[in-house]
Amino acid sequence: MKRVDIHEGIESTLLILTNRLKNKADRPPIHVVKEYGKLPELECYPGQLNQVFMNLLGNAIDALETEINSSKSSRKNHSRPAKKLEIRIRTEVTDDRSIIVKIADSGCGMSEEVQKRLFDPFFTTKPIGKGTGLGLAISHSIVVEKHNGQLSCYSVVGEGTEFAIEIPLR
Repeated sequence: MKRVDIHEGIESTLLILTNRLKNKADRPPIHVVKEYGKLPELECYPGQLNQVFMNLLGNAIDALETEINSSKSSRKNHSRPAKKLEIRIRTEVTDDRSIIVKIADSGCGMSEEVQKRLFDPFFTTKPIGKGTGLGLAISHSIVVEKHNGQLSCYSVVGEGTEFAIEIPLR
């Protein structure tokens, strides 16, 4: 364990994902909105937390790409405007001395049935060859077991998803 600035871990993860965020031939760029609070350094396993950020941000990008593909096919039949592709990252310190990192996307959202199985190993909604179903299970283990924290999800179908990582300060 070592003391680190969580924002540096988020920024380095975003740097790795830069290419996936850029505009593609079939979609506009994904905008990342950062609402960083003033955080103290956190004693943690930084490599493991960066893996959690990578999994959550990668899933957010996947959700937005799914959203753009499904809205393209429905816009062929209707004149519905395209939804803005956005990932919002918010950090804050709670009154009870925890750091919270919230990662939200404006993607397709998840049903309650999917949310119930979200952290189950090998559960995935992605096509064969696209996901292993281990990313969220591993992320949950890292946050809960290694950092005595909580990883929670709030999602509404058609509106998007928000994951909240809460880790106590030591």
